[in-house]
Amino acid sequence: MTDGVTHEGAGTVRNGVQSIDRAVTILRCFDARRPTLGISEIARATGLSTTTTHRLLAAMQANHLVRQTTDRRYGLGPLLVQLARSGALPTTLRDVARPVMTALRDEVDETVGLHELLPSGERVVVDQVESHHELRRTYTDIGVPIALPLGAPGKAILSVLPRDVQERCLAGPIEAVTPRTVTDPAALRAELVRSRARGWAGSNAERTSGIRAVAAPVFDHSGTVVGALGVSVPAVRMDDARAEELGRRVARAAWQVSEGLGAATAAVEAAVEQAGGR
Repeated sequence: MTDGVTHEGAGTVRNGVQSIDRAVTILRCFDARRPTLGISEIARATGLSTTTTHRLLAAMQANHLVRQTTDRRYGLGPLLVQLARSGALPTTLRDVARPVMTALRDEVDETVGLHELLPSGERVVVDQVESHHELRRTYTDIGVPIALPLGAPGKAILSVLPRDVQERCLAGPIEAVTPRTVTDPAALRAELVRSRARGWAGSNAERTSGIRAVAAPVFDHSGTVVGALGVSVPAVRMDDARAEELGRRVARAAWQVSEGLGAATAAVEAAVEQAGGR
C-alpha cells in the first residue's frame, strides 16, 4: 500500500479511467455523416476489439449514452440530448465566452471584446468586458458590421477562413480608416501567414487611433471559425513585448471558448491547414 491506496485499488482506478477514455472515443465516432454505426464499424474506427466494443456499448446503452436502433446499429443516446437541451450547457458564442472574457479581463485588466463572424463576411462586436483603468478601450460600435481586414479580431478570423474567402476579402479596395490602416493586400497576406503560425493576430491603431489590439480566432464543433476573442489596449500601455504576452494569453482564452463550443483539435488543425493552402 502506498499513500493509503492499494495496488488493487490503483488498478481499478486505471481500468475505470481507461473505460471512460474508450467510451469517449466511441462517442466521437458519431457525427452528421454517420449518425448510426454498427459494432464492426465502431471497432474499426476506434481500434478496439469487437468483444471490447460490444462490452462498452452495452454499458453505455444501460446509461443512455447510446441507443440501439431497430436494425441493431447504434446512435447517440437520450441522455446526451437531455443534457444538451436542459440549459445546463451554454450554446451561444456569447454565453460560452462571457465567463472566459471576465476571467481574462481580471487577469490582465484590459478590455476584452467578443467578435462574431457574420454571413456577409464581416465581423461585429457582440460583447465586451471593460478594463478597470480610467484610460481604457470601450467599444461604442457594438452591432456595427466591420470589414475583416480592419483590426486584429478581423485579421484573426480572416487568417483561418478558406483561402478563396481570404482572396475575395483582399481583392476589393480596403478603406484606410486611420493613417495606420494596412491596405496593401500583399502586406495583409504576410500578416495572415504570421497570425496562423502563432495563433493570434495583432494591430496597432489600424482601426481606431491610439488603440493597440491582439485577438485569436474562435471555432465551433465543426472546426469552422465563428468569431474572435480580443484584448484591446490604449497604445501607451502596450509595447511589442506586452503585445506578444497578451497575444499568447488571448490565444489560450480563445481556445477555451472554442472547446466550450465543442471544437476538437483535429478538426481545427485541418481547417487551419486548409486556410494556409496546404
